[in-house]
Amino acid sequence: MDMPVKPFIEVRNLDLNYDDYMVMRNLNFTVNKGETFIIMGGSGCGKSTLLKVLIGLKEPKNGQVLYNGEDFWAADYRRQQEMMRGFGVLYQSGALWSSLTVGENVALPLQLYSSLGVSQIRDLVELKLSLVGLEGCADLYPGELSGGMRKRAGLARALALDPDIIFFDEPSAGLDPISAKMLDDLIIQLREDLGSTIVVVTHELASIFAVGNNAIFLDDQSKTMTASGDPKYLLDNSRDPKVIQFLTRGRR
Repeated sequence: MDMPVKPFIEVRNLDLNYDDYMVMRNLNFTVNKGETFIIMGGSGCGKSTLLKVLIGLKEPKNGQVLYNGEDFWAADYRRQQEMMRGFGVLYQSGALWSSLTVGENVALPLQLYSSLGVSQIRDLVELKLSLVGLEGCADLYPGELSGGMRKRAGLARALALDPDIIFFDEPSAGLDPISAKMLDDLIIQLREDLGSTIVVVTHELASIFAVGNNAIFLDDQSKTMTASGDPKYLLDNSRDPKVIQFLTRGRR
């Protein structure tokens, strides 16, 4: 018997602005617990702006973002900070501190936000690095890693505090096809092994179809979402020419 689907994030009537410039309006969608949710669309459509709102870096003009029913942007600053500790974020560049070793980068959130001792943190760092296939790399510096390894190191740090949800900002950007596929496979593994809820901002078709089981499409002309659902379903059933153009890159 299938378990009931449990909403994890609910976005209601969300408007995104930069001063007087409207980026997106009237966004309504749900991210269910344990799924990989894709925010997709062409360059400049507002994907990264929406991500900033979801992770607490930019306040929306209007609307709500609810986590387990609690409105993030209606909460006070202290509660927002508590909620943000449940978010793991892999930024597009990896955003590692170049002056710290990989192990020190992964340890930093544990040192700041936990009461664990040195040996416990060291053990957890090794565990998180092993989860992303970087066993034995704790003493290396980010500059000694390949692009794909830096992304995985950034992911290990994002996993440090056992987040309820992991956000990925263009995870395949700058990677060769083999490294990109390895990262896609890792995202799938995290969902299957840890039951992670994952939100991915991307325009890469291979990643969209490989990892996504729910998605929204942001349209830069109408400045709103014009499609939602499993990307494979949208490919086969959408009648929106922009969605089809995006998902086929005009090859139909």
